Amino acid sequence: MQVNDRLIRPLTEARYLCVDNVDRYRCIMRIFYENYEKLRYWLYQEDIYEEMIQDPYFKEYRMEQCQQDLRALTEWKNLEITQDTRKVSSIEEFKNRKFRYQMSEYSVQIERLVQRLENLHIESASLEPSLLERLRQHLQRFQEMAEEEPGTVSAWWNDLNSDFIRLNQNYQDYIRDLNSVRAEEMMKTKAFLLFKDRLIDYLRDFIKGLQKNSGAIEEILSSLEESLVWKVLEKVVDYESSVPRLDQEVKESEIRENVQGRYHNLYRWFVRVNDGEENEAGKLFDATSEIIRRMTRYASQLSERSSLGANRREEYRKVAEIFRNCRNLEEAHHLSALVFGIERPFHLKLSGTRTSESMNQTVYEEEPEEIILRPRVRTFREKTTRTAIRDHSREKAEARREVLEKQKQIRHTLAGLEEDHRIDFKNLPKISPEIRAVLLRWLSDAMEDIDFTASTEDGRDYRLDLSHMDQRCVVRCDDGNFTMPQISIVFENGV
Repeated sequence: MQVNDRLIRPLTEARYLCVDNVDRYRCIMRIFYENYEKLRYWLYQEDIYEEMIQDPYFKEYRMEQCQQDLRALTEWKNLEITQDTRKVSSIEEFKNRKFRYQMSEYSVQIERLVQRLENLHIESASLEPSLLERLRQHLQRFQEMAEEEPGTVSAWWNDLNSDFIRLNQNYQDYIRDLNSVRAEEMMKTKAFLLFKDRLIDYLRDFIKGLQKNSGAIEEILSSLEESLVWKVLEKVVDYESSVPRLDQEVKESEIRENVQGRYHNLYRWFVRVNDGEENEAGKLFDATSEIIRRMTRYASQLSERSSLGANRREEYRKVAEIFRNCRNLEEAHHLSALVFGIERPFHLKLSGTRTSESMNQTVYEEEPEEIILRPRVRTFREKTTRTAIRDHSREKAEARREVLEKQKQIRHTLAGLEEDHRIDFKNLPKISPEIRAVLLRWLSDAMEDIDFTASTEDGRDYRLDLSHMDQRCVVRCDDGNFTMPQISIVFENGV
């Protein structure tokens, strides 16, 4: 990988696919793309608006919204704008700025990609042996291309690369689908048996075509002289460099690097570069063969499972008839030991005490014990027994009385801490955590006011005396001491 400006710059052209009002932006760009396919490149704002409101989805769409959307798409470089001055007959018409809009090159490619993504379920990948045949025929003309004109060589080169790219992409997508989790699950169902043979025949036909043509292509590429290859590729580079481009100038070195890279990819796909390294054609052959083996294995397991289930049903029916024909329970015990007691017996161990310690006593002589079995699922909930509503008024009254008594004690203690309607933290005796919590809450309430005033729970107004904030004091509590500024709480309306 080579880092350049084109690689690291943000693609603002793709922003319209995932922003607010994406339904309007995507529909506008689709209108431009459909007209682009019809060779109608320039559109006016009125053209876009008329096509938008034809759909009932945009029945409330307004011209002002259309103008805003076109302006946003222009800022994101999705549209190119130009002022139409052909029919201007006055300065007033020129000031109105009648614009024409055209899709940018990036937007055309983005819409093509989006349209392909929308039709993925229709345009599925496939394995085409005919592409290998066409590649072989193209490569057989390699020596012939050395004597042709650059234009003819370029057309031949484009056809060759189009077939190669299509082959490479199709096989990757098709093999990926067959190796997906969804395909793995489908191969384990009985429905897979219905189309298993057709799918395996399709893959085997492709393997035959791959074996037939890959070896011939490898032989052709290996036998080409290096000077002949560079001569043909240089003709392609010369023709591509001679094509005039209006918007940008492509360097010849970039075109040469691109052409040589495509040839190396084609060469490595069919020819082994190193002795121990497998080429892509060999990897494709192994991957396809492995898929065939896996599908055959799954089909075999499904067939065995189906036949095994049928045989087991007959066996169970036969055993049930034998049990029904037993003369007594003792004979049924003997048959049970023969049928179920030989292979993998299950032992149940109970936590209760035995009635006898005799080792000769059988389980049939023991007292039965009940075991409650509960499902091992998350959604299981035990049934709750319905009970009558109890009267808790006495408990509630007792709890209320205790709370009121505790509040009364706290108020009495706080009243004892006042001296001349003040509570000075530096003069406090040893206090309990409950009293400390009340005092600190009063401080917090007053600190939140701009005048440092607040009211207690029983309606007494107070303010904070912060004149000695620069001095410190120690407040002693039952659970420890803490240091704080010297603050006083002054009550305004007395007790």
